[in-house]
Amino acid sequence: MSEVTTSSVGALKLSRGAIARMALPLVVLALSIFAWHLIVSINDIPPYVLPGPALVAETLIQDWSILWASLLTTLLTTSEGFVAAAVGGIALALLFSQSKWLEQALLPYAVILQVTPVIAIAPLLLIYLPQQTAVVACAWIVAFFPVLSNTTLGLNSVDRNLAGLFKLYRASRWQTLRYLKLPAALPYTLGGLRIAGGLSLIGAVVAEIAAGSAGSGSGLAYRIAESGYRLNIPRMFAALLLLSVAGVVIYMALALLSHLLLRRWHESALRKES
Repeated sequence: MSEVTTSSVGALKLSRGAIARMALPLVVLALSIFAWHLIVSINDIPPYVLPGPALVAETLIQDWSILWASLLTTLLTTSEGFVAAAVGGIALALLFSQSKWLEQALLPYAVILQVTPVIAIAPLLLIYLPQQTAVVACAWIVAFFPVLSNTTLGLNSVDRNLAGLFKLYRASRWQTLRYLKLPAALPYTLGGLRIAGGLSLIGAVVAEIAAGSAGSGSGLAYRIAESGYRLNIPRMFAALLLLSVAGVVIYMALALLSHLLLRRWHESALRKES
């Protein structure tokens, strides 16, 4: 009976701690919004300089049809760039793990793609590629390298004792890759995907700003630029809010996927549960 009571008390404390950790960011957010409202109200700042949170929320509701369509366009570009980066990065990392010559030959060019600002590449891509393809390519360029580098690191970080054991039992290259290297690289790959999710959104936004075209396919980045030209600052803040929420949702979805895949066997997920 005492053991049951002790375990129930421990579970209650754990649940309270989890609730407190979840509530803390919400408290900080509420205080920040309240401080924002006070600054605008006390200083009587005009809306075209800094709109209040209530005005931003009202604009978000009034312009929801326009902003929602633009958000879907941006998310479509982001998802296409992210999938291309994930598939390409993992596939190339697997090739690198099988051939060091190939890694030494191609990795410098992947680094060049990473260090070159996408805002400098976007105008060139828009010249030589169709607009939507160029925008997706920008999202892919930004998100590609984290997946490639993290997966390559994971594939090269296999325990030497386990690698020796596989070699002792004369495992084939395919068996070593499937049963040893891929499970060892999975946490690294998922970490790269979490980074790539946010970067693909950034790449899509930058490319949309560089494209700068109006129409039904205009993303949130164009709406932000358009609102700035027209001094419609409340709509600009509303679009920025949607972009921020989209980035947070993307990261949380990928973090949840990582937790579900690692929770039963990897140290990082086990520590979180304990």
